[in-house]
Amino acid sequence: MTAQRQRFEDQRWHFQHGPIDLIIAAEGDPAGVDAAHEAAWTCFESILQSLVDEWPLLRQGLDFDPSESRDPTRKNQLRGPVARRMWEACAAVASPEESGFITPMAAVAGAVAEELIQFYQRPGITRAWVNNGGDIALYLTPDTRVRIGLVSDLARAIQSSPGCDLVMDGELEVHHDMPVRGLATSGWRGRSHSLGIADSVTVLAKTAAQADAAATLIANAVNVDDSRIARQPANTLRDHSDLGARLVTVNVPTLAYGQVLLALQRGCLLARAFAERGLIHSALLACQGQFQQHYEATS
Repeated sequence: MTAQRQRFEDQRWHFQHGPIDLIIAAEGDPAGVDAAHEAAWTCFESILQSLVDEWPLLRQGLDFDPSESRDPTRKNQLRGPVARRMWEACAAVASPEESGFITPMAAVAGAVAEELIQFYQRPGITRAWVNNGGDIALYLTPDTRVRIGLVSDLARAIQSSPGCDLVMDGELEVHHDMPVRGLATSGWRGRSHSLGIADSVTVLAKTAAQADAAATLIANAVNVDDSRIARQPANTLRDHSDLGARLVTVNVPTLAYGQVLLALQRGCLLARAFAERGLIHSALLACQGQFQQHYEATS
């Protein structure tokens, strides 16, 4: 298995290596853009192996004594830049009194995107983005912005608009002056497993890795007790899952309005705690057609 890349007609690039699947776009001076793409590709070719080399540590949970310091570099034993970024992002949100189990793998998609976006931060490039399955790292220069469409339930959106453009649940706009350079989405319908019932939780943060880690835990917190919710051990669905035998959500029936509202409120409590600590800028939570949003107190 080797890394592969393909250039689309609209000049975006597709980088793929095993489970890592990126769409990259950049605007600006053509020579500068091409040089950035080449530098990003050179880095990308070795990322997967660097993560495989540290796989045992990346699967370990981050369990802290509440009395200890929150310094995110305190016990980081990982070596590679992507792995260390994953650990630091997850260590920042790991807190027994606020959230549940987390391993560095919760931030892998955002951390990979963040590793590559640095190659586009050069003169001549006006804006760029690295999209790793919906977890996105951004580079914006003054007076630039990006718009990002939100779809909480992709299967429903496709069924409602066959052969047409997807019907969006909403749209986010991130501009240069905002303290946001990363966003990530988590939920039980996504490509990663979730302990909760959120269709999607989208988080905006200073970095893509931080957004990824926070979105994972907020989505886990969107939860409610109902015997009809189907859950299975994560390691029966995916070999060597970092979640081990923990029960992850595989199906959610139609729930009562009050149940959905309660689940979303639980997620919002955690989003508020993260925002108050400066870990996220904002979060949009979606579950069965209901939405809740939270913004940092200073915005």
